[in-house]
Amino acid sequence: MFRRLLLLLFVIVDFIFLMPVQAVEVKDLYQASVEISSQTSRDRPAALKRALGAVMIKVGGEKSVLANDIIKKALKNHQQYLTQYRYQYKTVRVEKMLATTKQQHEKQLFLLASFNENKINRLFQQANLPLWGSLRPQVLLWLIDEQGFSRTIMSNSTDSVLPSMVNEFSARRGLPILMPLMDLTDASQVNVSDIWGRFEQPIRAASARYFAEAIVVMRMSNSSLKTADNAVDQTGESFSDEPHNCGLLCAQPKKAQQSYVLDWSLITGQQIFSQQYQHSERQLLLQQGLADITEVIYQHYALSTTSDNDFVLEVANVDSLSTYVLVFNFLHDLSSVKTVTLLSAKGESRRFKLQLLGSVEALLASLKLNKQLKQHNDPLAEINNDAENVYAPVFYWGIK
Repeated sequence: MFRRLLLLLFVIVDFIFLMPVQAVEVKDLYQASVEISSQTSRDRPAALKRALGAVMIKVGGEKSVLANDIIKKALKNHQQYLTQYRYQYKTVRVEKMLATTKQQHEKQLFLLASFNENKINRLFQQANLPLWGSLRPQVLLWLIDEQGFSRTIMSNSTDSVLPSMVNEFSARRGLPILMPLMDLTDASQVNVSDIWGRFEQPIRAASARYFAEAIVVMRMSNSSLKTADNAVDQTGESFSDEPHNCGLLCAQPKKAQQSYVLDWSLITGQQIFSQQYQHSERQLLLQQGLADITEVIYQHYALSTTSDNDFVLEVANVDSLSTYVLVFNFLHDLSSVKTVTLLSAKGESRRFKLQLLGSVEALLASLKLNKQLKQHNDPLAEINNDAENVYAPVFYWGIK
């Protein structure tokens, strides 16, 4: 599993620097909405604890943050981090498995809780856990649902529970996920067979209008995928009777009882596909696939709270003192940067040394998303740490 995710991570790194990107500032990172049975004081503490846990995952990017001892202690003392809460009713779309799958609308009660941003950030620093900033990559999701001989590309207007589940997951995990409009423009550039076959050229052409950073194709099937490929669990092994590390799908029915298969892939210069998942409930399949996609993307953008790295870069078009101040302040305000030092000034070029809170890759991803500095040379080029002869990637300020 780790090797698969690591390979996908390297693919994403290459993908990010080959494609124009659209970053989205995610609001309400420190707020979560959870279901609750009633507005009584008996049900409130458990709901508030779940809401704080949801915020921890949204801010931290991975469910594994909840296993940290400091985070566990904070969850028990959730009142110390709570700023406000209120109740709200929402109409949700659900599927009922009867003789046939039917969709219904139900009214449910939710508790909406907000927590103190500074306290939670300090908590992550104490726990030596990475933080994921509010500026996050836009993901375009091509989700195709196969029911027997029928295949449908999902959009927000599709009569299905799946789009609402995608939107709910996007809000819960803080990952901006966009689904195609499937209007006349999309229909003229891509068809169902292109998406199902994961043909890169038409998918890229149809995706260009959305300016997304990552393009994901997800296929869900109750028929052909079950026989076309052997589904595997998240360890990469065939399904068996033995327990394994399968996330949401653990302790579930065996293969003979499962009726849906889901797989997903990142559309890159070289297609790399993940393993499949199989289960009797497609809601769980969708949640598991989206969770894995989120954590792979998170691993590229997460900022370490503990590691210190030096990175040297050069800005080539600093033609005035006011521009220098803008560049310096921009670099200083990046969430991945601890300190900024001016190393040299020659003509219109200014060379800076950045002390990073995380990896160089996290910094470069942040620069790519912010779009204020445009790279000229390869930003992943090796840096010679000799003070007299330091090679640095060159960027230009404010050029569109």
